[in-house]
Amino acid sequence: MKSTKSKNFHNAPRRRRRPPRLDPARVNAFRRRLVSWYGRHGRDLPWRHTHDPYEILVSEIMLQQTQVGRVLEYYPRFLARYPTAAYLASASASAVRDAWEGLGYYRRAQNLHRTARLITREHGGRFPAEPADLAKLPGIGRYTAAAVASFAYGAHAAILDTNAARVLQRVFGPGRRRGRESRLWAVAEHVVPRGRSYDFNQAIMDLGATICTARRPACPRCPVRGACDAFRRGWFQDARSPRSRTSRKTR
Repeated sequence: MKSTKSKNFHNAPRRRRRPPRLDPARVNAFRRRLVSWYGRHGRDLPWRHTHDPYEILVSEIMLQQTQVGRVLEYYPRFLARYPTAAYLASASASAVRDAWEGLGYYRRAQNLHRTARLITREHGGRFPAEPADLAKLPGIGRYTAAAVASFAYGAHAAILDTNAARVLQRVFGPGRRRGRESRLWAVAEHVVPRGRSYDFNQAIMDLGATICTARRPACPRCPVRGACDAFRRGWFQDARSPRSRTSRKTR
């Protein structure tokens, strides 16, 4: 199972754009069906059983460029060794590296360690609740700040990881490639429902990871296919393997 954080959307510069022109009825249908589907089929992941910003941050940092299955192995062990930001802050750099051994991309561990020390020494052990303040911490960009604010504090914040971007791109079709990422951020901010950002953000990541996958998306089983631009154009048929398309034409 692939990570939902593989592409570096979270460090994208923020640009002001006009709100996207989307059909309100279609947006509402997308929201409703997606959140309803998540209530029945959402993945049971350990970091979804907590609202502790430190524990959520650890999961988000680990999930960057790492498969979910591997994070499921390391996440509980790391928290057992460093259950709070204060414990992590008091550890030596070599000890933190040792606990991170096997996850790779060690700069993530270094930034997490620096953040723990900053939070402990300058913020009294309390993480900021606003995305803009979280983004000032070491190694925390736009996506990670929004994820922690949404999942820990219930803040109204849009997220855009690889999976969420894929879903939004297929459902709402942001158009030409140039400037697509900034337009996807604008769409994400427009469609996230107030008061339901936690469920919506978790749901859109799960949909991209399990159904709206990069290869062979399971469009006929997708809960939002009725609101999806790509599905209405019959795109899902083209996403199948060449053998499947050939046999279908032959039949």
